[in-house]
Amino acid sequence: MSRLSKDEKKVVRKLMKENKLKDVSDVHDLLKRMFGDVLEEMLEAELDDELGYSKYDYKNKNTTNSRNGKRNKKVKTTYGELDISVPRDRENEFEPQVIKKNQKDISDVEERILSMYAKGMTTRDISKHIEEIYGFNASHGLISGITNKILPLVRQWQNRPLEAIYAHILMDAIHYKVRQDGRIVNKAAYICIGLTLDGMKDVLGIWIGENESSKYWLTVLNELKNRGVKDILIASIDGLPGFSNAINAVFPKTEIQRCIVHQIRNSLRYVNYKQKKEFAKDLKTIYKAVNETAALDALDQFEEKWGKTHQIVIMSWRNHWDELSVFFKYPEEIRRMIHTTNAIESYNRQLRKVTKNRSIFPTDESLLKMLYLATIDITKKWTRRYKHWSQIISQLTIYFGERIADYTI
Repeated sequence: MSRLSKDEKKVVRKLMKENKLKDVSDVHDLLKRMFGDVLEEMLEAELDDELGYSKYDYKNKNTTNSRNGKRNKKVKTTYGELDISVPRDRENEFEPQVIKKNQKDISDVEERILSMYAKGMTTRDISKHIEEIYGFNASHGLISGITNKILPLVRQWQNRPLEAIYAHILMDAIHYKVRQDGRIVNKAAYICIGLTLDGMKDVLGIWIGENESSKYWLTVLNELKNRGVKDILIASIDGLPGFSNAINAVFPKTEIQRCIVHQIRNSLRYVNYKQKKEFAKDLKTIYKAVNETAALDALDQFEEKWGKTHQIVIMSWRNHWDELSVFFKYPEEIRRMIHTTNAIESYNRQLRKVTKNRSIFPTDESLLKMLYLATIDITKKWTRRYKHWSQIISQLTIYFGERIADYTI
């Protein structure tokens, strides 16, 4: 982030003193006037270049063309409507580029800034692009002011009513560094994706909180309930301690499937490189079994082979078996849907791609703004129902009966 130089800060203080700025409204009005002045100066500079000499510099005049007064023009900008004076030339050859002759709206700069911000561009890069496109410097303050305008939309989106029931939800958190009270602290962006009974995927919300904990997840789940969610059929989660208890405290009927991929990764952490391939192949016989009985037999055989050297892995599978084995009771289509949290991890990867240029966020709000804009950009592509949804919802109707009967056709 570029900062003001000492001389620029002196100018700011002088402007504050001379214009008696007292609140944000006064600052906005000043910026609006200054923006108009900048546009007019840029138009004058363009005409100087067109004619080949500056105003009153007749010694360097080498053209039959000359200035011919000004005309008033009203343009729409990010600061509202502005009345500006556009210089004219006598031979009517001047074609301004800053504001073209028939152009009355230059507020699309705001949309461009939001779009670039959503794609993770830094303030410095955004400023450079705006200068290349429009010919003026978009300061950090201007960019922040424009992106701050979406905060009411973020709050509206975050508090919107939700579906009464979700067939499947996935919950995960991404960790970022945020400046707080003069320190850099780790924050978690808590994210929940829901699959409706129509088979459509949706991000239900993003919450910025302290490092991931089951206690904060309880707050998130209660908020989902307050926004209209009455029931969740199946939840896919990672292995965070206390996560299941938090879900059951708010939605006691929800079945919880612990992510198999996370379990495999955690298991392989205890295996040396030479044994990993064989170890992973043997693990596969457990989670790829045709049913739970076969899976338990495979786990017994796995323990016979690896138990002496990797008992900690065996105990992890057995201690969490109730949540690791839920998917075995369902047909293949539902199994594929719930046995991992890959869907939310794919979304998380796209968020990380957008935020990779920001090692530290100045505030929680700046992080939330970027994640929201990126989410809106990402979810534009979520236009299709989940694969094989007609078959899946028929199967879910059989398994969950009355719980979804009132919500399905």
